[in-house]
Amino acid sequence: MTSTLYIKNTLQLSEQNINATLKLLAEDCTIPFISRYRKDATGNLDEVQIENIFKLNKQFEEIIKRKESILKSIEEQDALTPDLKNKIEQSFDLLELEDLYLPYKKKRKTKADTAKEKGLEPLAKIIKEQNSRNLEDIASRYLNENVTSIEDALQGARDIIAEWINENMYVRKNLRRLFQRKALISSKIIKSKLEDEAAKKYQQYFEWEENLNKIPSHRLLAILRAETEGFVKTKIEVDKIEALDIIADAIINSNNECTDQIELAIKDSYKRLLEPAISNEILQEAKAKADIKAIDIFSENLRQLLLDSPLGEKRILAIDPGFRSGCKVVCLDEKGDLIYNETIFPHAPQNESGMAMKKIRSMVNANQIEAISIGNGTASRETEFFIKKIAFDKPPLVFVVSEAGASIYSASKIARDEFPTYDVTVRGAISIGRRLQDPLAELVKIEAKSIGVGQYQHDVDQTLLKNELDSTVMKCVNSVGINLNTASKSLLSYVSGIGEKMAENIVNYRTENGAFEDRKQLKKVPRLGEKAFQQAAAFIRITNAKNPLDNSAVHPEAYKIVEKMAKDLGLKTENLIGNREHIQKINPEKYITSTIGILGIKDILKELEKPGLDPRKAAKVFEFDPTVKSIKNLKIGMILPGIVNNITAFGCFVDVGIKESGLVHISQLKEGFVSDVNEVVKLNQHVQVKVLEVDEDRKRVQLSMVL
Repeated sequence: MTSTLYIKNTLQLSEQNINATLKLLAEDCTIPFISRYRKDATGNLDEVQIENIFKLNKQFEEIIKRKESILKSIEEQDALTPDLKNKIEQSFDLLELEDLYLPYKKKRKTKADTAKEKGLEPLAKIIKEQNSRNLEDIASRYLNENVTSIEDALQGARDIIAEWINENMYVRKNLRRLFQRKALISSKIIKSKLEDEAAKKYQQYFEWEENLNKIPSHRLLAILRAETEGFVKTKIEVDKIEALDIIADAIINSNNECTDQIELAIKDSYKRLLEPAISNEILQEAKAKADIKAIDIFSENLRQLLLDSPLGEKRILAIDPGFRSGCKVVCLDEKGDLIYNETIFPHAPQNESGMAMKKIRSMVNANQIEAISIGNGTASRETEFFIKKIAFDKPPLVFVVSEAGASIYSASKIARDEFPTYDVTVRGAISIGRRLQDPLAELVKIEAKSIGVGQYQHDVDQTLLKNELDSTVMKCVNSVGINLNTASKSLLSYVSGIGEKMAENIVNYRTENGAFEDRKQLKKVPRLGEKAFQQAAAFIRITNAKNPLDNSAVHPEAYKIVEKMAKDLGLKTENLIGNREHIQKINPEKYITSTIGILGIKDILKELEKPGLDPRKAAKVFEFDPTVKSIKNLKIGMILPGIVNNITAFGCFVDVGIKESGLVHISQLKEGFVSDVNEVVKLNQHVQVKVLEVDEDRKRVQLSMVL
């Protein structure tokens, strides 16, 4: 089987499109570049389809590599028969390959190995054939100084047969199928932990049982976390009689003394070898699926957060609220550069609200502040109320911004490099302000899993999590595009074809030579060759560039096509851009080339109509209910405005202006069945919710969505 056929069997795409995509990937083209600028070659495959092709091709290569390793190992043992070799070569199922390899796998000395050393393998073969009578008489022939009784001989033979049963592909395949369909996962509290306060959050799993095939991903991950933390013990099991019957049907073909020995060997093989191995295998399979589900939700939340509405290039006053240590205040210019910083103490215990008001008013006026960004942590609501009491000459817009991960950024090397002379509190406030200006540009500086928009990020496969989140960040950065002359090293590193080292080279070149004037100048950056330029050029923007196309998503390889379009219309290129009336007169068929087909030309025309348009919506001010300041103010039945601040598999969490976010369970999102929370709500969406339940002791709030 070829890689193309392997991918086609899974994705049901045409071989032509798969081969074209694989060719581009082999040429080191990035997924954002292929999906945007090679649509004609791939048959208009989107980013998700291209990424799936990439993953499946990698999976295929791993299978081939494993097959080669297995074949080599068995060959070295002089045990590779033509039949076995054919079976291995024809298989593309990793579990099946491991089953084929199991009898030849190097392992610790087993009971069967010991029995074979005692010369009992011939007896085991006789019993396995199930044709003999007078078994005791036969067994007595195998007595020696190491086998002192008939029972010892029979026990050793059973140990060998048990291992043979364990290595039987048919048995393993059918048992695996049984576990996949009917396995139950159960959890029980460890008695010594019953009074442990930390265990109480897992109380529902103190005595729990559920079909492993049907358990929701979040519940499985919660149970496994409870076990990892030492509060419960879990077990995976199926009906034992049904499992033993499956084995017996495959092994037993007579009814005599040998049958009795084989039945004992079957029970031993199942209890000692098969059940532990297959139950663990099935649990890991379920865990892998749960990981993928959790990572998918995390990735989608991250995508929505990164593409959240930017306020844009406005002058911002940002506040990191606090009580005893005060509120850290910074003023930022349109580019996010720090102008001024100060600490005010409007809240208890200092209560210097009058002086704080004067300082804020003075900073707003002196720095021509257009908007105020308040972090949503401790003292957030109190600070918001305080700000809204100030009589400004020209009231700025007031936003409450998520500060998740701001403390991680403020202590990072990136923050120290950006603001070496300021402490973590000032850096944190700067981040809160910049998040309002451009969430994407600021949040890429923080390790994605630390942003806090998901669940169980510490419990899932960390390599897979990092790869998926990095891929999500790259997609977001390239879908928006970046300003080459203002982008940070962190932001540049996610641009198609750039990477961390090249991003550093670009920033260093910019520092030494000043702002870039055109895209071609990128080629002067050390180590940035033609391939990197091809992949990156169209995802960067240069405002006020010599060539206006440098501030658009039109790729430099298509500049001549645009110039010809303009010339044919009797216009200059700059007069064609944004000129919808003239653009609609263009016949795309006329401008097709050997490298850019009809889909590419149509994309160029769309971009010319609205060049460099940011796909994100503009930020909107949100008002919480002013009467709700803490959980004590909540009453059942209240209708409140809120912001969706996290999405999980079982519902969404909504910020209603207090420390504790309320849960809208998936069953309370709307009438009728909901299979995917993201079908109903999005991160940072402004919603109306109804209070269903308030548990002050456990700090939990249950809500329902008001449609």
